[in-house]
Amino acid sequence: MFKRFRRLRINKNLRNLVTETKLDINDFIYPLFVKPGAKIKKEISSMPGVYQMSVDEVIKECFELKKLGLYSILLFGIPDTKDSIGSDALSDSGVISTVIKEIKKVHPDMFIITDLCFCEYTDHGHCGILDMKQETVDNDATLKILADQAIVHAKAGADMIAPSGMMDGMITAIREALDTAGFINLPIMSYSTKFASSYYGPFRDVAESAPSFGDRRSYQMNPANRREAINESIEDELEGADILMVKPALAYMDIIRDVRERTSLPLAVYNVSGEYSMLKMAGKMGLIDYDKVMMETLTGFKRAGADIIITYHAKEAAEKLNQYK
Repeated sequence: MFKRFRRLRINKNLRNLVTETKLDINDFIYPLFVKPGAKIKKEISSMPGVYQMSVDEVIKECFELKKLGLYSILLFGIPDTKDSIGSDALSDSGVISTVIKEIKKVHPDMFIITDLCFCEYTDHGHCGILDMKQETVDNDATLKILADQAIVHAKAGADMIAPSGMMDGMITAIREALDTAGFINLPIMSYSTKFASSYYGPFRDVAESAPSFGDRRSYQMNPANRREAINESIEDELEGADILMVKPALAYMDIIRDVRERTSLPLAVYNVSGEYSMLKMAGKMGLIDYDKVMMETLTGFKRAGADIIITYHAKEAAEKLNQYK
């Protein structure tokens, strides 16, 4: 006699009882992009619903996020002035330091994660100090300023640091710097497996971080490499990362599962700009049921093994989940 799988699918309440993977509002981190100034809220055409905001608008946005039950944000800074070493990122009065302090004054209950990198702050758009030939990033020189940047964020009041530059040894350098400065309890969420992906295009519009020459393939992961991707995350765990991450998510479900099966650390995924914008545009054209495909996609990330989902869909997904309550 063949097995009757359909017995568990006939009734809606029974389907709910046996659902294996469930999304929760606490799964989500919402990215925010901050510029100096006031009363700035500029929507990005390639990312409908995503904005560059000044500090005052970010504070307003936090009120809206909390109404939805969202308390975790990932901050990206967009300074007015950029230079070869990203000096604004190293300043106690820079855009990120300022916004952290101002958010904490009004929203002490918000959990603030800061993206730790230099691509948004350098005039060349790469993720650190360039080497002598000005062809790629000098790994070891960049480790020093990454550690300095981490201390700036920690002093401003960041709740977690998220280094994204894919420099070799970055977790060791940042952890040692934080511990030496007395921030032993400040966790690190590493962009541990970050691919040199074509899905990042719209992000570079909102973060104003496109490289002025070349690309980032000399330090970000080759999308074709599975074994190396696993090794990158495991190495960051050994160096002291508290949370690992796979970025992007949609085309890398196999990597998410591979890393999940090799670590007991919490695992995050970054549902990146290109993934977001494709759904937005397909929904606008009437090609898909946007809400259903969005929720199916987010569920897929969690089913693959993610504990945490960084996503521009977070507000819309939270609204849907609140409706189910």
